[in-house]
Amino acid sequence: MNQTDASASGADAACGGVGILGIAWAFGGMIFILVYCTAGVSGGHINPAVTLGLFLARKVSLVRAVLYMAAQCLGAICGVALVKGFQSSFYDRYGGGANELSAGYSTGTGLAAEIVGTFVLVYTVFSATDPKRNARDSHVPVLAPLPIGFAVFMVHLATIPITGIGINPARSLGAAVIYNKNKAWSDQWIFWVGPFIGAAIAALYHQIILRASARGYGSFRSNA
Repeated sequence: MNQTDASASGADAACGGVGILGIAWAFGGMIFILVYCTAGVSGGHINPAVTLGLFLARKVSLVRAVLYMAAQCLGAICGVALVKGFQSSFYDRYGGGANELSAGYSTGTGLAAEIVGTFVLVYTVFSATDPKRNARDSHVPVLAPLPIGFAVFMVHLATIPITGIGINPARSLGAAVIYNKNKAWSDQWIFWVGPFIGAAIAALYHQIILRASARGYGSFRSNA
């Protein structure tokens, strides 16, 4: 709704100008806060795709990964239920925040957007929490939530017009469960398959390619 629409209510006018930039800042800022607050408790995953990536990199056990994913999905469902309870009119008007492929984009484009977006996020998580960097740069653990939140911000800017932005299967599932209409479920698979593929690629890239090149560089320096 246009902010200048004379028939718009005060609440509509206040929210109408937020746009993609405001949404991206809100998500990025909230992820920064949540990662900072939960990193010392659970590692600050928040996202099943992040948990999968860390599991594939052998940084999290299978049992812990499954429990984390279940908790993330349950938390997302509860969060959407709270939003519906507090803002029911906006919730219904905007489709419950459910993810769906935007008009004019193919399924392949939407899937690719989710893969690339999640790769950027999970690779940033690996880079920001690398123990070798932490040992070398003492400030890295404190600042780790900042690049993670900024990665979420940038990915939102790029992919909101395409898929409404998933990159977090729990967030997509929570919206679909509470809204529970065909629109919410028709493209749901994209928001699981895409993020999981992106997370797997990020784990593979970090563990095999970057670690192998780092070992090779270290060997070269020791022989120099």
